[in-house]
Amino acid sequence: MVNNSIENGQVCRCVEILLVEDSPSDANLTMKGFVNAKIANNLHWVEDGETAMNYLRQQGEFADAPRPDLVLLDLNLPGMDGREVLTEVKSDPSLKRIPVVVLTTSTDEQDILRSYNLRANCYVTKPIDIYQFIEAVQLIKDFWLAAVTLPPDSSI
Repeated sequence: MVNNSIENGQVCRCVEILLVEDSPSDANLTMKGFVNAKIANNLHWVEDGETAMNYLRQQGEFADAPRPDLVLLDLNLPGMDGREVLTEVKSDPSLKRIPVVVLTTSTDEQDILRSYNLRANCYVTKPIDIYQFIEAVQLIKDFWLAAVTLPPDSSI
């Protein structure tokens, strides 16, 4: 859900983002990339695919979790991997409109093709350099949270 809030006397969009990332260091870099965002956002981090699906379906401890406007998804997760998460999200009528950005270290063409075939909205390879990584996250933020119109919160 995109909420409006007041920040410095101006109405701004509050965007809910779900980060599905098993690497704490990559999660921290991603969060740093969003820290200086001019768009208010709430970034929620989970470390594996099962937890991501519980969050998205608002099950268990996530019963009151906000519906994300955007999902940043690593492919190589323990247990249920990112490909399985992507398959479930895009097959679920109540979740399929949530944009999913695959954010992963894999440069394998098969991973790229499979992700798009599973209806990922875009595929971003994580740069190894810390500054390039933060820049890539800021580009994701600029495009998905400033340039595009996200789908409304609807389960239809």
